[in-house]
Amino acid sequence: MSDMTIFQAILRYFGGEIVDFSEYDVDLSGVTEFQREVLEEVRKIPYGERVTYQELACRTGREGAARAVGSAVAKNPYPIIIPCHRVVSSSGIGGFCGKTCGEKVELKKRMLEMEANCKRKLNDGKDT
Repeated sequence: MSDMTIFQAILRYFGGEIVDFSEYDVDLSGVTEFQREVLEEVRKIPYGERVTYQELACRTGREGAARAVGSAVAKNPYPIIIPCHRVVSSSGIGGFCGKTCGEKVELKKRMLEMEANCKRKLNDGKDT
């Protein structure tokens, strides 16, 4: 897929559209094998859902490695495409793009809120 296609998908995402970025190839050659395993698991987190760093550690078979998983997530070279904003701390929001406060964390909060609202609207529109 072209860079323009990815750019257009990101614009659609921030426009409030549910976008599945799992179809886009990413080059993870610059990360360690552990980081790759963690980031590949992050890609499986569905739109509008959240997992904790501890849950993610369990999903990768490393139950006691929540901090190491958090460090791997912080090194994500493709935020949005690899939806690391969906990984949160068990005691709060956690960090985003290597930061634990400031504008990046505020962006994470807004993305989580946007996804929750979009998913809620989608579910409200379904016949029950």
